[in-house]
Amino acid sequence: MKRMHIHVAVEDLEASTRFYVAMFGGTEPTVSKSDYRKWELSDPKVNFAISKRGVKPGIDHLGIQVESDDELAEMRARFASAELPVSNQTATTCCYAKSDKAWTVDPQGVAWETFRTLEHAPVYGESRDRSRSTYVSSNACCAGADIKRSAT
Repeated sequence: MKRMHIHVAVEDLEASTRFYVAMFGGTEPTVSKSDYRKWELSDPKVNFAISKRGVKPGIDHLGIQVESDDELAEMRARFASAELPVSNQTATTCCYAKSDKAWTVDPQGVAWETFRTLEHAPVYGESRDRSRSTYVSSNACCAGADIKRSAT
């Protein structure tokens, strides 16, 4: 089973948390850190995350969370079939989790990831360098290496 993933950068984490708890019918975050919240909802079926990490507020990236290596391989193939650059990461630490993942960027410059969470992590992980037009680190959190991204 696949789950839609949406990550939104926010200015006020507490106010945003109150809003999304209300929006999701009183459901509290599954993960709650000083700079990050995540809900893994079943209605609607979504992995929804917000964070306050010093970046411009708004959509950070979209993704598809998978549960198996076969589903991850399927999603990587879908990214590749879109004829856009794809970056693969193995056992990377991002968003308080260790994951295998792949990244691409759609024609509008929106970053997309597909990932399989392997285990929880005690730290957020590394952030991507948003000041450059390419992702610069193959182990960067929430970014793919060497994928061109248009200015947004």
